[in-house]
Amino acid sequence: MIGASTVHTGNLVLVVAVFLASAVEMVEALTIVLAVGATRGWRSALEGMVVAVVALAAIVAVFGPAIVHWVPISTLRIIVGGLLLYFGVGWLRKAILRASGRKAKHDEDAIYARTVAELSAEPERPGRDWTGFAVSFKGVFLEGIEVIIIVLTLGGAAHDIGLAALGALAAVLVVAVAGLVVARQLSGVPENAMKMTVGIMLVSFGTFWLGEGLGLHWPGSDLFVLALVAAYGAITWLLVTLLRRNRPAPAATTGELAA
Repeated sequence: MIGASTVHTGNLVLVVAVFLASAVEMVEALTIVLAVGATRGWRSALEGMVVAVVALAAIVAVFGPAIVHWVPISTLRIIVGGLLLYFGVGWLRKAILRASGRKAKHDEDAIYARTVAELSAEPERPGRDWTGFAVSFKGVFLEGIEVIIIVLTLGGAAHDIGLAALGALAAVLVVAVAGLVVARQLSGVPENAMKMTVGIMLVSFGTFWLGEGLGLHWPGSDLFVLALVAAYGAITWLLVTLLRRNRPAPAATTGELAA
């Protein structure tokens, strides 16, 4: 009974981590597609998106089974654990700086406006709009590659790529529906909060799987991931609080100096 509960909890944490990480990437991809559609036409935007999705599916079909069947699980967990720690610390560092006011927050409105401005400056040519197609393809493909890495690393280390893929698919569907609802950009999605949550989860999974790959037996087995999430969450909150308190005061204006 305890073993089944542990497995179910570990699966839930896996799905949530993949879902949130994939949703962050898909928000950025969809923002680019919407910008292309609004400025260059929906045909080129959708064609670029579809071709990118087909290419990504082919990559998963080729490399997914190879990772599961040919790489020893202990070796995979050491490699994945190290990668997740590397990426997770990077995400978490930026999220902490943004939450504490030390770094500007990620703004999908600004990304949308910048993409629109860049595409509007490109002259339109008769026939197929290769500029719009290329921008849409690149946006979806690059963000999709990151989703594939998330699915293959998290799912591969947990030896359940299928479950991880379901989490990513759910994120894609949710973000796609959200994109249809807002019809322009996804600034209402709390992406910065999601990135902090994902950073905490990636670091937690990285620590857990690196330890397992090195032969460490965590107390409570998979349930210990929750303890790591709580610990890293507390550390993150503490760092944000300290950085906010020690944030440099804004520079005085000329009038304030004169007074």
